Parts: sequence; structure tokens; C-alpha cells
Amino acid sequence: MKAALVRLADQLRQSYWFIPTVMTLAAVLLAGGMVWLDGQDGSGWMDRFAWLHASRPSGARQLLSAIGGSMITVAGTVFSVTIAAVVYASGEYGPRLLSNFMRDRGNQITLGTFIATFLYCIIVLRTVRSPEESGAAAFVPNLAVLVALLLAVCSVGVLIFFIHHVPQRIHINSVIEDIGRRLLHEVDRRFPSVIGTADPDAVEAEASDRLEPDGSPRAVGARGTGYIQLIDEDLLMRAATDSDLVCRIRYRPGDFVHEGRTLLELWPAERCDDACIGQLQGAFALGAQRTALQDLRFLIDELVEIADRALSPGINDPFTAVTCMDWLGAALSDLCRRKLPEPLRRDEGGAVRVIAQPLDFEALLERSFGALLQHAGTSTIAAIHYLHTLGEIAADCDNADRRALLAQWVERMARRAGDALADHDARRVSDMAAAVRRSLVNDDE
Repeated sequence: MKAALVRLADQLRQSYWFIPTVMTLAAVLLAGGMVWLDGQDGSGWMDRFAWLHASRPSGARQLLSAIGGSMITVAGTVFSVTIAAVVYASGEYGPRLLSNFMRDRGNQITLGTFIATFLYCIIVLRTVRSPEESGAAAFVPNLAVLVALLLAVCSVGVLIFFIHHVPQRIHINSVIEDIGRRLLHEVDRRFPSVIGTADPDAVEAEASDRLEPDGSPRAVGARGTGYIQLIDEDLLMRAATDSDLVCRIRYRPGDFVHEGRTLLELWPAERCDDACIGQLQGAFALGAQRTALQDLRFLIDELVEIADRALSPGINDPFTAVTCMDWLGAALSDLCRRKLPEPLRRDEGGAVRVIAQPLDFEALLERSFGALLQHAGTSTIAAIHYLHTLGEIAADCDNADRRALLAQWVERMARRAGDALADHDARRVSDMAAAVRRSLVNDDE
């Protein structure tokens, strides 16, 4: 249930209808409240200010009609501009970045403001009555009309904000910064990420992939087909503890699974009843696309995609790739200072309950700078900065194994650039690689 709720909340954040719908409902309630207050003579104080008092029904109608008509026109324009920006960004930076623009709060609030103001004016306009129409005294909701005027002023301010916001949001540096900051936030949130209590025995943890409890396991299949967007870690630990099971997770968030594909293996098999199986299946939320909820690789892939597109022969923009490498380097430098979670998870009694598949530094380095190697090696600027960034990561890394991995990618980039670049440019890259090697050796000493 928790996994489904978290997934639903993320879908609502990415939707373009939720916030405008909430604002529209609020406008309906506000209109009803203002009209009711006017009916209770709540606008009597306005009689002392002639410039606030709309004495004639025709004047109130004209004002409300003008505001409402202009708001729905501007709302259509705002929607068109937003769609054009989304199409541009999707084609320029990659289709996987579409969700980044869909979840933008500025665009959602802008559209909601204009639609809410329009609906407010329509509802209030319906209550304005002249003596000829009602056969009684005229009714002009002066307070409600004043609120409509204030909403119109606010809408003008929102329009000015929107005109500034859209070009700022589609600027490539802003796009990369948004992804990079989300990546740093997820690194801080996910690492160390544990299910229960991590096993302190590093040797046992490293051998966890060979851990085989006695007997054949009971397989838990996927309920549907799609990407694993979220795994409810607390539910897995609680269910395994309650049923006295050992649970091995076969996939990570972001992996694609088919219906019936084994998500979990459970020991001992005889303790797994249908209720327990259903509970464990509910810990996995599947969807049609990857998300950044628990998938750190998704954000890394977005930065890599932008960098690879920038380095393609048709675009040839190494400085965009340099910016992507800066944010990837910042994330990996942060990871170097953290203890990544171990595979074995124990309950409060010390018994192994969950065997997870956490990401390690090698996998994330391969996913980021490993994926950039081919294209970055064809550009002198990108190759030199690639090596510089690896050196910056190494400066924050005290782990000898991780530094050895960084040294391997330094060598690979030197070979790649030597094969792809002209002699002069290849020497520049080689000199940079030699400098990074020296820094790695000196730091080790």
C-alpha cells in the first residue's frame, strides 16, 4: 500500500492537471463564499469608498466578463507556450526529460491561476441581478467583484513570472542543474540506505550473493509488466520478520520485469502462504516508465544522455557535456565520502531477513563516466575535463579500491583519446592523464 501511495503522489507531482484542478475547486469555494458574504451585507463597509462600489449591475457584469474572457484566452496561450517548450526540450535534450518539465510547479500554478480566475468570474457573474430580471431589488456582489479584480491583478503578476520562467527553464544549464541537484538530493537521501540493520561483517556481506539458505526457495512473481518504480523496504522487512523468512530481492528499482518474473526468493518455502505472497508482491510498484523515486541510475542516465547528445557530430557542444560531467563528478565525490549499504539486512534480533542488491560505487562509476567514455574521447575539451573530473573525485576518495577504479578509467580515456584524436590533441589528453595519475599516486602515499 505504501509503495502504491508513494507512486501515486509522484504521478500527481508530474501531472499537469492536479494543481490546476485543486486551484479551480478553491476558486469555486471562494466564489460561493464571497457571494454568500455579500448576501449577508458583508460588503456594507465598501459604501464609504465610492471607487470600490459597483453600483450598477451592468458595470459589474462588464468587469467580470472582461476579466473572465481575458483569463481563458491567456490560459489557452499559456498552455500553447508550455506545450511548445515541452516539445522543444524533448527534442533537444531527450524524451526522458519530459517528466522534468511536466512536474514544474511554476507552469502548473500559472495555468491553474488563469483557469481558477476565469471560473471564479463566471460563477460570480451568474449571481449579478438587475431589477428587471428579478422583479425585486438589484443584487451586485460588490465584495466578490472586488476579489475578482484582485485575482486579475495577481494573474497579471503570474503572467509576467511565466514569461520569465519558461525561457529560464528550457535553458540547458537550468535543465542540467535541476537534474544535478535532484541527483545530489537522492544521494544524500538514499545512502546509506538500509532495510533493517546492515550487517557489520564486511566479509559476510561481500559473499552474500553466494548465500543459499537450506532448501529450495519459493519464488514470488511480478503481478504485472513494467519498470520497478519503488520497493517498500519496510514492508519487506516486516513481512519477512513476521513469517520468519529470508527474502532475496532479484531486481533493483529501475529494472524492467515481465508478469510472472521472479521478484523475490523466499526461504523456507513451506512458511510462505498466499497472504504473505500477496503482501510481498504489494511491496513492488510497477509503472510504464522509470522514475527517480529510488532509481539513482535514472538521474545519472539523464545527465549522460544530455552529454552524449551534446557530443554527437550533429551538435558538437562539448561545453554542455562539461557541465554534465561537473554534476556527475559532484555526485560521485559525495558518494566517495559515504558508506554504501551492504546487501545483508538483519532484523532487531540479528537474523538475516533480506538479501538486497544495492548499487556499489563501481556500478555507478560505470553508469556515468563509463557511459561517457566513447563520445567524450572524441573531443579534446571533453576528454581533458573528463580526466580532470576523475581527479577531483579521487581527491575526495580515501578508499583504495575506489581510487583504483578511478585510475582504470583514467587509463581507458587516455587510450580512447589516443585512438580518436589528432597527435597534438592526443598529447594534451595524455599529459592530463599523466597529471591525474601522479595525483593518485601522491595521494596514496
